[in-house]
Amino acid sequence: MAQKILTNEYKALSNETWTNISLVNDNIFHWSVALIVLNPDSLYYGGYFKARMTFPANYPYSPPKFQFDHPLWHPNIYDDGRLCISILHPPGEDAMSGEMAGERWSPVQRVETVLISVLSLLDDAECSSPANVDAGVMLRNDPVAYKARVAQDREKSKQDIPAGFEMPTHESAFQVPAKHDDFSWSDSEEEADFDEGSSDEEMFDAGEATDNDEDED
Repeated sequence: MAQKILTNEYKALSNETWTNISLVNDNIFHWSVALIVLNPDSLYYGGYFKARMTFPANYPYSPPKFQFDHPLWHPNIYDDGRLCISILHPPGEDAMSGEMAGERWSPVQRVETVLISVLSLLDDAECSSPANVDAGVMLRNDPVAYKARVAQDREKSKQDIPAGFEMPTHESAFQVPAKHDDFSWSDSEEEADFDEGSSDEEMFDAGEATDNDEDED
């Protein structure tokens, strides 16, 4: 069951612009994942952040593991690239951490949920119990220096962009489809009766009149 679920999730995420995924050695339980930040207001905008995800044999009943290839300077990222994030913790409440069951992993979660949570975490750090204490202190006491340090990670991450891969932008990812200017109404009675300025009441009256004419015939 795990293999079938992961295969379906992999196919769906392959069409997304904010991530670039591939299988490691064609193993559906081991993914190479790149997160692409499309929010222009983010400190991480324009970065290409590679990571690895490994899935247990009983997925989705147990959470996957997520680890950045290159650790980022962030209060909730360990020196080895692992994350301190509730959604990757085993199901159930944890009295020690104070995490509620709804904050942790559950079988209804999916890979997309995890990746979106990671993206959210990047710009919404939890500094009360940091995995990287120094990063947490810097964010709190010297945000300018923290921003500069993040910029270094962001620029360094661009070295991992694959040759020939076109990085999406905020504009390209959320581009509104162009209107079809060549579309026009045909010259008919319906166009006159139901023009753009007609009220709901007028439209109803016109429809009722048409029905009555048909009945008389």
